[in-house]
Amino acid sequence: MISVVIRNKNQSEALAFLLKNLTGRYSEDIGEIIVLDNMSFDSSREITEHFNARFVSIEKFSYGGSANICAKEARYPIVVIFSAHSYPISHDFFKLIKLRFENNSNLAGLRCLHSSNDYKNFINKIPAKIDPNKSGLIFSGSAFSKKVWEKYPFREDVATFEDKEWTKRVLEKGYDIEFVPSIFHYEIKRTPEQNFFRFKNDVIGNYQLWHQEITLLQIFKGFVGSIWSNLKTFLIEAKYAFLRFLFLIKFTSNKPKQF
Repeated sequence: MISVVIRNKNQSEALAFLLKNLTGRYSEDIGEIIVLDNMSFDSSREITEHFNARFVSIEKFSYGGSANICAKEARYPIVVIFSAHSYPISHDFFKLIKLRFENNSNLAGLRCLHSSNDYKNFINKIPAKIDPNKSGLIFSGSAFSKKVWEKYPFREDVATFEDKEWTKRVLEKGYDIEFVPSIFHYEIKRTPEQNFFRFKNDVIGNYQLWHQEITLLQIFKGFVGSIWSNLKTFLIEAKYAFLRFLFLIKFTSNKPKQF
């Protein structure tokens, strides 16, 4: 069977939809559902209990640390991680995952499909060994082997990209990571504060994992480019807001014939 673990923080509305989807459409394929919650102050606990899922609370969040807790809490050999703001779409989502693990005893993980990058690498058959970033695991809509995790836990000293770091490590140990045509949707709206938190971790993670250096010239160009891009967007939006205003004024005085 499969353990589904959901990482959540104050996403009660999205969590309710995901749990309704999982319990209503995939109950035959799932052995358990666990909500790993980072000190939510909304109704996440009540929603979890309503759908008879297991609620596990953590105080200090880190990407690698939370992924390790997900794996530790899971009772079954295949673990599928979702964020609360993602959800499976294809009717055979979990069946395909099970089948791939049954057919390949060397499989460490599977990356499901949700974005143009996924589809391009999947269709072009670009393996994780060639592109561990876009073909490796992504911990919202990926499956991994608990047995392999027990040998190689996720690193907790990486700022982010714990999924990509694990991908590279287990591939070097001789395991397989593949795409599976199980389709899910990923939808999130972050506040400016949340975007800045993610930005900081991505900068550190890109340096730790992909060795991306940053120069003062790049920083300056990025700052000027960001200011110019936002200003240009504002001017374009202002232009079309004014054109819509003029059109509606004209429309009210010269309405077309109704049918």
